[in-house]
Amino acid sequence: MPSAASTTASTPHSATPSVATFSTTGYAAHSPTSGLGLFTFERRQPRANDVLIEISYCGVCHSDVHCVHNDWGSARYPMVPGHEIVGRVLQVGEQVTRFKVGDRVGVGCMVDACRHCTPCRKGWQQYCESGATYTYNHRDRIDGLRTYGGYSEKIVVTEDFVLKIPDALELPGAAPLLCAGITMYAPLRQWQAGPGKRVAIVGLGGLGHMGLKLARAMGAEVTLITRSPGKEQDARSLGASQVLISSDAAQMQAVAGQFDLIVDTVPYQHDVNPYLPLLATGGTLVMVGYMGPQEPPLNTSLLVFGNRALAGSLIGGIAQTQEMLDFCGQHGIHADIELIPIQAINQAYERMLRADVHYRFVIDMASLQQQ
Repeated sequence: MPSAASTTASTPHSATPSVATFSTTGYAAHSPTSGLGLFTFERRQPRANDVLIEISYCGVCHSDVHCVHNDWGSARYPMVPGHEIVGRVLQVGEQVTRFKVGDRVGVGCMVDACRHCTPCRKGWQQYCESGATYTYNHRDRIDGLRTYGGYSEKIVVTEDFVLKIPDALELPGAAPLLCAGITMYAPLRQWQAGPGKRVAIVGLGGLGHMGLKLARAMGAEVTLITRSPGKEQDARSLGASQVLISSDAAQMQAVAGQFDLIVDTVPYQHDVNPYLPLLATGGTLVMVGYMGPQEPPLNTSLLVFGNRALAGSLIGGIAQTQEMLDFCGQHGIHADIELIPIQAINQAYERMLRADVHYRFVIDMASLQQQ
């Protein structure tokens, strides 16, 4: 059977009549079951404070799969996914001061926010009280145009939400830092991972492997907690000093009360109660993976009697994302990736659902020119 990529028609998507636009090409999903295929659509012409970026590489995040399949119930089709974007500046508006043509740049999960609410003033645009404008599946705050993501040739983004990619970083391995990297960096920084701290990462995937690398580079003692035996060699090469099998009660009991911070990256519903006794007094378990109702119910006595906390964290603000990129540049930290052509994206989604990737797919957007 032909793949969706070879059978989906390329049809222009109309823009608001009063907005100047240009046509570009990407890969889009037209329904939860259609797969992704070639798609021509409209982006706005750059405004005075905009940066026009030619996309070189785009990481493939598990949330792309959720959005395309409408797992969260908010999908707008046609949808061009992708929020781990790196490339080079093609054009800048007359008011742009931080970037010039040819600069290596990145775009993450957000392309705008209100900028004046309390979280925005703190640099927490991801918690904007009116809702951040996401890189795809949203609408622009000014002109109302649909936002389309990085599985495409070009993107236009306001200067304040464009990031500088350090020269020390290779672009393909830097792309997943724009989501996976900052998702792990933010809680590690907030809960002060560093020398003298014991940190555990739950799950070894796109997020987990970045957590091991970052926590180790910050100077913490790092442990991987996984349900899957056989990951010790990978985990140690990524920075873990030990590996715990979560289904082994004796192993879990042996580290009770030892961790200052546990970051849980598991992307599906699971029991978090077994991790709480592993926290030291005053320790925190931070959820960055699964977003949904807890089942089985949370045993709050494990929190109360140990002065322990359960928290959540969502990506990071723009300033902190730049801080993370600079940190990765200083320490030579990239994501471990498998580079793919855009034509393989549907197969990549299938492999992600089978956890068959070590540890992040990245699309080489030059392959789009082969269509």
